[in-house]
Amino acid sequence: MSNNPKLTTTSGAPWPNNQDSVTAGERGPLLMQDYQLLEKLAHQNRERIPERTVHAKGWGAHGVLKITADLSKYTKAKALQAGAETPMLARFSTVAGESGAADHERDVRGFALKFYTEEGNWDLVGNNTPVFFIRDAYKFPDFIHTQKRHPKTNMRSPTAMWDFWSLSPESLHQVTILMSDRGLPVSPMHMNGYGSHTYSLWNDKGERYWVKFHFKTEQGNKTYTNEQAERIVGRTREGYQEQLFNSIKDGYFPRWKMQIQVMEELEAENCAFNPFDLTKVWPHADFPLMDVGYFELNRNPENYFAEVETAAFAPSNIVPGISWSPDKMLQARIFSYADAHRHRLGTHYDQIPVNRPKCPVHHYHKDGEMNVYGGMKTGNPNAYYEPNSFNGPVEQRDAQEPPLRVSGDAERYDHRTGHDDYSQPRALYEKVMTQDERDRLHGNMGGALVGVPTEIVERWMGHLKQVHPDYEAGVRAKWEEKSAEAGYDPNGLPITGDTPHEAGDETPHEPTIASE
Repeated sequence: MSNNPKLTTTSGAPWPNNQDSVTAGERGPLLMQDYQLLEKLAHQNRERIPERTVHAKGWGAHGVLKITADLSKYTKAKALQAGAETPMLARFSTVAGESGAADHERDVRGFALKFYTEEGNWDLVGNNTPVFFIRDAYKFPDFIHTQKRHPKTNMRSPTAMWDFWSLSPESLHQVTILMSDRGLPVSPMHMNGYGSHTYSLWNDKGERYWVKFHFKTEQGNKTYTNEQAERIVGRTREGYQEQLFNSIKDGYFPRWKMQIQVMEELEAENCAFNPFDLTKVWPHADFPLMDVGYFELNRNPENYFAEVETAAFAPSNIVPGISWSPDKMLQARIFSYADAHRHRLGTHYDQIPVNRPKCPVHHYHKDGEMNVYGGMKTGNPNAYYEPNSFNGPVEQRDAQEPPLRVSGDAERYDHRTGHDDYSQPRALYEKVMTQDERDRLHGNMGGALVGVPTEIVERWMGHLKQVHPDYEAGVRAKWEEKSAEAGYDPNGLPITGDTPHEAGDETPHEPTIASE
């Protein structure tokens, strides 16, 4: 007799036949009473949920955050005190590709971390770059439109991307990183992570400090060239998933060193640049990196859909001692991320097991989609409003963060005027990159501009020249060379078919890492 588990219906009844549909006769039509057939077909139709609009393709694993430094001067957060160990979930992703896209594509990578602290969930949702393409959330939907498919051709549009970037010089810093070696990490384990935004920490005295979060890979920064990535994608579209999953399965647990930069609260008013500008880094000479601890990933999900696809990361998830800043992009993400999850996963997405806090939860939200806990989390069925006389949960005033004390010229925080968008890309290009890295940057960017209308290319070249004359000259030479090879005329129109790239080896590069 078999020792296998017994097949049942979703309601627990024994399931006698999972091989044959019920019919009216030996050859007759199917019967409506075959409710298990209907259940299987109906369930199959509903096995997919909307994919993420951005960061749809991702890879994740569980682990632990360990704090080794004394941060009590800066924060009261229990998860950031010396000796604290906090279970966590990490999800890495590409920005632009759909859920079936290839892993090894040139793109920014998402770097999302969920920490299950004793005071609630803390989510740090960043990227593998310390900056971003824009500084104001008004432009985020427009930017993402350029990264997705053209409404008529249903293909990715280099024209749209470069048109937007050339009209948005604040993108220079991020585009330079994207087109450099760092735009194609070998795997999730071989790239750094950043909170990117400016966040804040506050302590028991009510003192606030601005902070930048950094996570430096201990596996080493390694990248591929376009040609190497093309060969890999020709063999597998799941290269990142394979490497992350198999590494942990085989007992090689990837680790990242956690570091922070700290700025006094009122120091922001006299800073030479807007410290809340997402297109800028904080110079390490002025704000040195402080070692905090590390996190390690040591457990693969048992079910990808349940633990990674339905994982909901949101910058709105903070805990006492950690908060936000006036960063316009961050302020918008506080709303937009949680709202995306409400749409994609349901009103009570935070009660899905992978998102559920590991501490007690009490609130007055009720009903709606995904109400999987049976009612409100008040502990008393009569306490379904607040205030009440039935011992319902009450606010915790000691969790109130201190008020923001930031002032300054409004123009300083306007994303369109009064900004230096060239100095930091210049420092990255001139002082950090080696000549080999600059040469590859020229080739990557020149090739990406092939087929783009000349008017847009020339506008972009004008920005590059303001960064550094060699930057513009190098990209222009590669653009002209690769356009001729691919058979494009000076207006970006194709004359002949594309010329295939020559295949290179698959030995990854170890790029010089900038101060950011």
